[in-house]
Amino acid sequence: MGVGSGSGAAASGGGGATQGGGRPSGACSPRGTGYFLEWIGSLLRRPRRDRDLPLVWLGGEGATAVLDSLEKRLRTTDGRQVPHARADTGEPSGADGVRVLLDRVHELLSVRSFGAGHLGFRHYEVLRCLLGPWNGEGGGGGGRAEAAARLRSRRTPVQEGQAVDQGGLVGQIGAVWQLVWWLLRQGIPAALFQLAVSGRFPGIGRPYRWFMRQEYLVPRSSGGFLAFAGWILALERNGERREEIDKLLVHAFLQDLRRAYPRLSWRVRCWRRTVYPVVLVKGAGPGDAGERLLRLVGEVRCETGWWDPLLAVYARRRQPWNTGAPETSALVPVRPEEVGKGGGTARERGPGPGRPAADDTAWLLPVEISGMPAQDGGEDGGGPPVIAPGAPRWYTHRTFAAALCLALLVPLLGWSRQWLGGPDCLHRPFSGQVSVRSAGGECVGYSDSDAFRFNDEPGQEKLQRVQEKIFEQNRRARRGWEKSDRRRPYVTVVYLGTLTGRNTNDDEEAYAAERQELEGLAVAQYRGIKQPASAADVPLMHVVVANAGFQMRHAAPVIDMIADLARGGGEAPVIGVVGLVESRKSTFRALKRLNQEGIPAIAPTLSGEGMYQGSSLYLQIATPNRDQATMVAEYARSRGIRKARVYYTVGERSSREDDIYVSTLVEEVRKKVEGVEYVEDFMAKGLRREECGYPGMLFFAGRWSEFHDFLRGLATCEEQPRLLVADDSVNRYMANPSLRRSAPAGLPLVFASKAPLATCEALRSRAREGRDGRAAKFLQLVSTTLGDRPLETPRCTGPEGEAPEEPVGERVGLAHDSALLLLEAVESLTERVRVPGETWDPRLVGPVTVHTEVLRLNGERPFSGATGQIRFHRGGGEPMGRTISFLKVGDITDLDEPPREVFRCEGTGADGEIDCAALAAGTGGSQR
Repeated sequence: MGVGSGSGAAASGGGGATQGGGRPSGACSPRGTGYFLEWIGSLLRRPRRDRDLPLVWLGGEGATAVLDSLEKRLRTTDGRQVPHARADTGEPSGADGVRVLLDRVHELLSVRSFGAGHLGFRHYEVLRCLLGPWNGEGGGGGGRAEAAARLRSRRTPVQEGQAVDQGGLVGQIGAVWQLVWWLLRQGIPAALFQLAVSGRFPGIGRPYRWFMRQEYLVPRSSGGFLAFAGWILALERNGERREEIDKLLVHAFLQDLRRAYPRLSWRVRCWRRTVYPVVLVKGAGPGDAGERLLRLVGEVRCETGWWDPLLAVYARRRQPWNTGAPETSALVPVRPEEVGKGGGTARERGPGPGRPAADDTAWLLPVEISGMPAQDGGEDGGGPPVIAPGAPRWYTHRTFAAALCLALLVPLLGWSRQWLGGPDCLHRPFSGQVSVRSAGGECVGYSDSDAFRFNDEPGQEKLQRVQEKIFEQNRRARRGWEKSDRRRPYVTVVYLGTLTGRNTNDDEEAYAAERQELEGLAVAQYRGIKQPASAADVPLMHVVVANAGFQMRHAAPVIDMIADLARGGGEAPVIGVVGLVESRKSTFRALKRLNQEGIPAIAPTLSGEGMYQGSSLYLQIATPNRDQATMVAEYARSRGIRKARVYYTVGERSSREDDIYVSTLVEEVRKKVEGVEYVEDFMAKGLRREECGYPGMLFFAGRWSEFHDFLRGLATCEEQPRLLVADDSVNRYMANPSLRRSAPAGLPLVFASKAPLATCEALRSRAREGRDGRAAKFLQLVSTTLGDRPLETPRCTGPEGEAPEEPVGERVGLAHDSALLLLEAVESLTERVRVPGETWDPRLVGPVTVHTEVLRLNGERPFSGATGQIRFHRGGGEPMGRTISFLKVGDITDLDEPPREVFRCEGTGADGEIDCAALAAGTGGSQR
């Protein structure tokens, strides 16, 4: 081994070694040995900024004993240890001694994890695969082919006795599976190998790229890694440049250690390595493999200038320090107790990463152990004190990593909840405008495509199919807009309703009212689609279906979603919300939120008193409860009824205070109907026996969902009450065939209707007279039986004078008129503000602008729709003088009998007052 001053090596240890003027004499004290071992332990501890590590050479009579003591200190009993490897060289070895020693160190360091994860040696193993013994194919003498075969055998080894009988296997499978088998076994691995060794693709082949960038054997002149590997094989077989190959081996080994100790914030395992690895080598004599390995490590450090985390300790007994070269001075050792004292810092005295050294001993720190050290024991005499790794920093613990993952999982769950709907509301992401989430066991939000449909419960197939129809027409509306060269107005209307939450049987259609309202929007949507592309001012409507959950209880988050949709703009701006279903406090709060967001709300059926107070942008199509109460009073008077009893219900999980529809209707009936004996909550009180054969009027003023229980209370009566009347909520019950079939047989019923002018008979009459074009067009659309039609089941298709096969449903016309009210305003705005021939600019209309235009047009003339004329109060959203009537069936269970109109109230003047009259078809006789 070459010799030198040794000054740089002392500094490399982190504090330097004090040098004497000559060789120290005298035995090493126990205190000195203990201090030296403590210094080694402090050197192994990894600081915040990595330090340069020396190559420690222990010499003298007690050197191997100190090495043994150091090894004992490294063997801790718990799971975490300093990564270490002990390798003895034995007698001075031959040319392969360094490789054998390095292989042994690699084996010991790579097999154990030492409590901080295994150390990987990808670079070293690639080179050892090239230089190791080889019995496979690929020829001799080196070359690209043999190098490739050696490296492929490392990636996909075939052990002896495990060869596959390819002929027998291939004979048992078909040609296609033979190809698949070949691809899996040979084709794909070979392609991946070629990609890796090319070094041109990030993410694969990193070790091969490193070999082409390092300094030894001039790899850049080879023309590729396989050519470079073939040249290494040829040099190895010819015995040429062997020392440089050994340096490349050492360099690859050190590179693997460097990659295990990077300062990278995203590699948490590396931050858990709080100590450096140490290699302990027991020498045999001058020129042995251990001595040559230390020299090679020092030379690689000096020639490359790259830092590495290896601490090497080499020990040899009774050998002179001066090992050879007369042209150099002898190494000057230091005593153990002098190690680390004085002498300046590494930055001041010795070479480090990126700084060349004067000679190959610059990293060497010689320490003389003269004499045998005393027994090294702990304070209690139970063994030597251990050198253990320090605890990893708090942010590298698995607990912190788990907490961090959970913290990151929360927004991820929030994202999946918003964009994927959560586990209960999964839908296809990035397919249309869909935003749903689970709330109280219901999927609420909105959707405009088949990526998500609301309510897939059994029995609700009609509700699902009308959503599919609307989503299909959304696509057609988009295509029609494109075919018009984007000139036609293109707007979005949101339907907001209650599409989930009710308890139903498998064969029970519990959402008939909502289905009818969606059908009305589908008819209005179809009306625009069928217009020619040249109708530049006729709007095309895009419909978004939104669900606010049971009794609109989740309206607040859904309106937030709708507001985000409206703020997002786009080619089809949101111009209003249609629906809202029931007059409840939750609905009233929803109106307030919509008003805050500047979105108009059009309610087809809401009739609770004062709902307009929730929003200055609210428009109501149905007549208010005070008109219905007036009709109840007038009808009772026309029948000679002088007393009445009123029962009400408010629905499941609700109260009279929360139900604005029921509470205001009951109060209006109490004020306007004469002879009201009492008003009671049916669900709390039940029916009395005196209701059987009651000579006055029993008026049901509750929700349709409890009407069946009310009828079952009358089923035990031998004599039915004289007159049974129900509010307009019972329209939902009458639209549900399964509920009607289970009602008491033979029981007649009179119930209110908010759209008597939109029945099949009334539509035919209005269309026949030629005085109402809107009624004729609506009748044509709902009755068409062609393949391209807006309704799955056409309405009013029976021959004139006979019972229609399917009633149109009052909510179909009301929802149709609600949408048409908005579309008419958009058309008027487009005609007034757009230059003829220009493409559609969504900025021309806004929700508030559309609402203002509705009121402006209504001030000029009442809106004429399928359900009749609509004229709003000035300064309010309630209609004036709307037609309302009573329909009658002789037997609730008779589905073939169409309800017939028996009483009607309609506006007579500008003040909005209604005038009521009995119709000839319904006068006279008793309902008994």
